[in-house]
Amino acid sequence: MHLLERVVEKPHECSYLPGERASLEVEVLLDVSPVEMQGLLEHGWRRFGPMYFRPGCSPCAECVGLRVPVERFSPSKTQRRVARGAKRFRREVAVPTVDDARLDLYARWHVGREQVRGWDENPQPRERYTLEFAFPHPCAREATFYDDSPEGGGRLVGVGLFDETPDALSATFFFHHPDYARSSLGVANVLTLIDDARAAGKRHVYLGFRVSGCASLRYKATYRPHELLVGRPAKDERPVWQLSQTGVTASTSRRA
Repeated sequence: MHLLERVVEKPHECSYLPGERASLEVEVLLDVSPVEMQGLLEHGWRRFGPMYFRPGCSPCAECVGLRVPVERFSPSKTQRRVARGAKRFRREVAVPTVDDARLDLYARWHVGREQVRGWDENPQPRERYTLEFAFPHPCAREATFYDDSPEGGGRLVGVGLFDETPDALSATFFFHHPDYARSSLGVANVLTLIDDARAAGKRHVYLGFRVSGCASLRYKATYRPHELLVGRPAKDERPVWQLSQTGVTASTSRRA
């Protein structure tokens, strides 16, 4: 693992919580092995391309790392219904790639978010998409969903980017066609990752940061039980995760 650059952003307006100030701790790393990626996940780091980041905000601590222990996970009634409905879609897993279908799908999805949730415009040209979502990495994976029904005609309707390490899967990003919003493909993506992890004997699925006050991120707590990272441990510290279910958190010092 080779560190090319490390920066801590100057505090700026938080995009998740109005009135709060945000800052990210960012490292640009190359040649990160799957084992090293595992350690970064355990310490609360996320990845987009060669950029690894985690919150560096102070004093706010609303962004909390969340992971699902796959053997303990029990889907809710709603999640089971989504899983049944998602069986009509063809799902393929491969290394990430870039093409017009993916770029068009991302653009349609983001415009939908701008209209429904008031997001700012965020164009994703081919070069940026390649850097953030398809940068060559031994852990990088992509799950694609297709509608093969007569109406769908085999079109791409969902793309999920994730990382695979020896002990875990880590959901990175997901976008879908706005016409399929009622199918809850984002939920289906997480559920299939949990199934994949269980089948492969992996212990956890990482879902990034839970932010209870943000509609786009609070959903992560609906995957129960889940574990929350305590604080922001240094890379040479032993991370501590706490088991949480139905709003009650139990302390545990079990190895991450």
